[in-house]
Amino acid sequence: MAAVLWFRRDLRLGDHPALLAAADEGPVTALFVLDDALRKPSGAARVAFMYRTLRKLDQQLREHGGGLVVRRGQPENVVPAVAKEAGASSVHISADFGPYGKARDERVEEALGDDVELVRTGSPYAIAPGRVLKGDGTPFKVYTPFYKAWSAHGWRAPAKSPGATKWHTLDGTGIPQDPDLPSGLTLPEAGEEAALAAWRRFRRSHLSGYDSERDRPDLNRTSRMSPYLKWGSIHPRTILAALDGGDSTYRKEIAWREFYAAVLHFWPDSAREYFLPQMAKMPYASGKQADEAFQAWADGRTGYPIVDAGMRQLLAEGWMHNRLRMIVASFLVKDLHIEWTHGARHFMRHLVDGDLASNQHGWQWTAGTGTDAAPYFRIFNPVTQGEKFDPDGAYIRRYVPELAELAGKEIHQPWERQQGLPDGYPERIVDHAKERNESLAAYQSIRAR
Repeated sequence: MAAVLWFRRDLRLGDHPALLAAADEGPVTALFVLDDALRKPSGAARVAFMYRTLRKLDQQLREHGGGLVVRRGQPENVVPAVAKEAGASSVHISADFGPYGKARDERVEEALGDDVELVRTGSPYAIAPGRVLKGDGTPFKVYTPFYKAWSAHGWRAPAKSPGATKWHTLDGTGIPQDPDLPSGLTLPEAGEEAALAAWRRFRRSHLSGYDSERDRPDLNRTSRMSPYLKWGSIHPRTILAALDGGDSTYRKEIAWREFYAAVLHFWPDSAREYFLPQMAKMPYASGKQADEAFQAWADGRTGYPIVDAGMRQLLAEGWMHNRLRMIVASFLVKDLHIEWTHGARHFMRHLVDGDLASNQHGWQWTAGTGTDAAPYFRIFNPVTQGEKFDPDGAYIRRYVPELAELAGKEIHQPWERQQGLPDGYPERIVDHAKERNESLAAYQSIRAR
């Protein structure tokens, strides 16, 4: 007997239950399908990081006597063809709970027919979406009770090493060259080895201070594990196994990822539609002025230093500190009155860690349209956020060189300088206090309907 292991969001060899299940069947053919339905909406940063991760996986497989078979096409056509060539009686996968992935796997399962079984073992999550439910069997809509139930449910220990797997290789189209990246864009080192090394460095240097320092973008104290979790170069189970009782804050961040995956699983339309349908009545700006405001936000030229620093970090690294993701999202929706879907789409084009569940529901949380008990009154003040979380302006200076010479609180309100704005830095495109009041008034108007 033989098996195919179809890699997707599990690009590693360690802690991989589906690999163990495939290896029990006999010789394993490692497959990755270049699916244009997923590649085309992705930005250059995410595609390039995926290709680099695939190359690292292929290298690992070759060191173990195998190799990654890469084919391009629709999975329902490619996977059965590869199974037939490999003489496989089963195709093994880590289960996918996203709207597209679930439907895709059902199409593949149907195309495989009765002779080849599609075997789902494990998932990209510590606890698969759908397993953590309220006492009445319904899904959670609020994070805190979900987290308590998720923690009480618990998760398995990391899977054992696959040992001496026998690999079987076939011809493929190969891994494409990286797409052209924006000038100066830097990406993290890719692959399982890099993910494990990054996790070890974070644990050694910054985990103990994570609770008090995670919101400080100037200190660079976050783990930056999100790109590796996105592509499964490391499993969250591996991370959770290394945490102890004192690391609950970091564990809660892992749980946010799992909560949003569960929300998307039960409400798949929430990837594109409002989780709270009544909030779709909120009025938003449109037309040329709104387009120009959006472009200023996207380019990091709003005149608000902390917002501009965050947006420029996104362009420079394909990544943004989580505190900044909330600040810039709030600014787009509640200061510029631009619908959250535009910002979510921009993030998904540029983020190397772009994950549909986390991105869309993170945006909905900030926009006040998603899973939150008292959402809309949370309007981030870009000045006070900067003063609190980047008190010396080090983060701003890193990404907004026009403000490099400003000191102290002056950097957070450069429009207050007696000398005027530094050369090259724009005027504020809106007044926050005024726009905040306008947003709250609009919210009250739809509540009254």
